[in-house]
Amino acid sequence: MTQDETQASNTALHSHYIGTDRFILLNYAVYNPVMGYTQGMSDLLAPILAELRDEAETFWCFVGLMQCTIFFSSPKDTDMEINLNYLRELVRLMVPQFDSHSASCRWDGVVFAHRWILLCFKREFPESQALNMWEACWAHYQTDYFHLFLCVAIIAIYGEDVITQDLRTDEMLLYFSNLAMHMDGDLVLRKARGLLHQFRLLPNIPCTLAKICELCGPGMWDSGYAPIVECVGNHGNHSCPHGGHDPAMKCM
Repeated sequence: MTQDETQASNTALHSHYIGTDRFILLNYAVYNPVMGYTQGMSDLLAPILAELRDEAETFWCFVGLMQCTIFFSSPKDTDMEINLNYLRELVRLMVPQFDSHSASCRWDGVVFAHRWILLCFKREFPESQALNMWEACWAHYQTDYFHLFLCVAIIAIYGEDVITQDLRTDEMLLYFSNLAMHMDGDLVLRKARGLLHQFRLLPNIPCTLAKICELCGPGMWDSGYAPIVECVGNHGNHSCPHGGHDPAMKCM
């Protein structure tokens, strides 16, 4: 087959996948009307279809994917906000220098991570590296929110330049946007695993992160050690909804 014939074949195959992609998503919207279609689903479906090359098998794999994954945007904006709130707390806890810099700019230091979470890093890394990250997230090892540790890893690795160059709000947004497809996915994955291990060894965690491993079951703290959950306040006149201990009570 000549180069022109190969290119024509690949173009025809791509066009077929586009049509099949839309048909599968349409059928999924009918199959699951509560979920329907949300932005980012096509990015999740594409690598499955490219791997299986069978419409029926791809559809049912996609159904299973939607049932087991949590790092995608649902029809409720509150789900994304929960993810971003967890991420803010993780950055405050694990990358305090970056958090301080963002605070000095009076800027939400994780707003650029919205696309990372929404599209599951599909636009940030080559497909092979993104799929490795997906598998790590789907393993649910020690946390149901490993994708947030991947976000923290990106900030920890590449956020140093933001601090060193004293980038302001618009410059930070541009900086992280320009990192797409220029980051080392393997390095980020290793860093995220290290950050998760570091988090796991903390003797105390803020109540705002108490539920970050809630769905994992008893295997979360597999060493038999569980951290003390400390209340960080801001609950009004109500007691801590996360069951955190108030450090101030120790002095009373």
